[in-house]
Amino acid sequence: MTVEVQRDERGGFVVLRDGHPQSYVDLDDPQLLVFDYVQHLALALDTLPPGRLAVTHVGGAGLTLPRWVEHTRPGSPQIVLEPDEELTALVRRELPLPRRHRIRVRPVDGLSGLSELRDDSADVVVIDAFDAGRVPADLTGTDMAQQVHRALRTSGLLLVNLADEPGLRHAARVVATVRTALPHVALIGATEVVKGRRFGNVVLVAGQQPLDAAELSRRVARSDFPTTFWGSARTARWAAGSAPFPGVGEFSPPPPDPGAWRRR
Repeated sequence: MTVEVQRDERGGFVVLRDGHPQSYVDLDDPQLLVFDYVQHLALALDTLPPGRLAVTHVGGAGLTLPRWVEHTRPGSPQIVLEPDEELTALVRRELPLPRRHRIRVRPVDGLSGLSELRDDSADVVVIDAFDAGRVPADLTGTDMAQQVHRALRTSGLLLVNLADEPGLRHAARVVATVRTALPHVALIGATEVVKGRRFGNVVLVAGQQPLDAAELSRRVARSDFPTTFWGSARTARWAAGSAPFPGVGEFSPPPPDPGAWRRR
């Protein structure tokens, strides 16, 4: 396993693990979100009321989204579950966090870390974790969904970054899995991914209460690249024939050549 930080021509930094891009960080502009799926995570977070949020991130890498939360909602208490201590040490050294932040990194895997959270302690749980470019199996099954349900406040959101092949069959099963614990589930993704034109990422948005579909739709419409939003009813119809992953789920499909990553 190798981890590295590469500077690009624009002055930002790409964090790679085993050749797979994990994060893009601009130390001078924490609001610059280069990967489209990180923008989707952020726009979902922006639908929540103003002020501090208690956020648990499963997967750390360059800590791009925690930096964004700290910049847009200063003082937010954030927990990052990142088992790769070598990666965390590299990021802390090469890409230092802002002063007076409240970001705490715990060196544990996602499911173990979720099980240690207090009941009703999180406003948001963000799952954005990959192992060799694939979403780990234990973050796709009902064990994960039940732990998130327990830890989330009633008004809270679960956000999951999923990667899948055209057809999105794996993503559909994760939607069915999450709906066993959080009944309101929506999807956001680059239009060409949702339409099955290429391998890529979709973001699952879920909660115990109905989602603010109107606000999510408005924010998606303002995206600077073609983006599709499916509300809860549309997403439920789409995933209706898919079986939930029991217990520990399944790894997402392997990605294409890691050199073919996209950024914006």
